[in-house]
Amino acid sequence: MVLIGFMGVGKTTVGQMIATKLKREFIDIDQYIEQTYHMSIPQIFEQKGEPYFRKLERKTVIDICQHHYNNIVSLGGGAFQQKEIREFCLENCLVLYLDISWESWKARFELINENRPVLNNRSLYDIQQLFNERKHAYSMHHLKINTDNKSPEEVTASIIEALQDN
Repeated sequence: MVLIGFMGVGKTTVGQMIATKLKREFIDIDQYIEQTYHMSIPQIFEQKGEPYFRKLERKTVIDICQHHYNNIVSLGGGAFQQKEIREFCLENCLVLYLDISWESWKARFELINENRPVLNNRSLYDIQQLFNERKHAYSMHHLKINTDNKSPEEVTASIIEALQDN
């Protein structure tokens, strides 16, 4: 199971909760990359550049999804923009899209601004453009859960219920 959605939507928090409830391992791709390469994502962006990071991300996502079946995997907000990742996940995984409205995301902005290299030095207008661009890739999923005005516990419960219904 792969969780997708814009940065700060709650993929990591909800992913950990789902994994606990379903008694599965949880893997956050960004955390996995940081641990494997001994650098933070902002450091990788700064020292190696975004193209280098996206290549690492692609290799990591495909490798983990191939070798860690039945786990809950959280992708970074931009990972699903990559066609190779998107096609692989849609073909080989259950893709859950955690959706959020722009207004709800904006209310969380101050809480999530740290450690997000993609947000560095960007205006809210620029971030909204990025938000809207990514919506297209996110529209390709197997299951969509709206997170507006819901706690992580409520989102997790919605996902568990949707999984039981399918």
